[in-house]
Amino acid sequence: MHMFRWIVKLIRDEYGIDEKQLIRTAVLETDLGLSLEQVERVLEFVSDSFEIRFPDGTLDEVLRLEELCLVASWLKGFYKRPPFIGLQYETACRALNPGASTEV
Repeated sequence: MHMFRWIVKLIRDEYGIDEKQLIRTAVLETDLGLSLEQVERVLEFVSDSFEIRFPDGTLDEVLRLEELCLVASWLKGFYKRPPFIGLQYETACRALNPGASTEV
């Protein structure tokens, strides 16, 4: 929950998006109006702040705010592996983030 709140504040503060729009099911690009470059920048902020690494293909796996938060939490070792990610992406994530939980 703390990571979700932190990411919501990041997006609110950096891009001026009303917090009422920052709901779990919000699609990062269409619902929030973030450009691809802005979403990539959010991933960079999260990666740097929490010392995790997102592999190539993250934007194919993560479309919604909730998905971003779940994947980031998993990579940091705070949460079990989200069920929506594919095996190939999971393998790439684990290679970059040894602390990612093996639980499904």
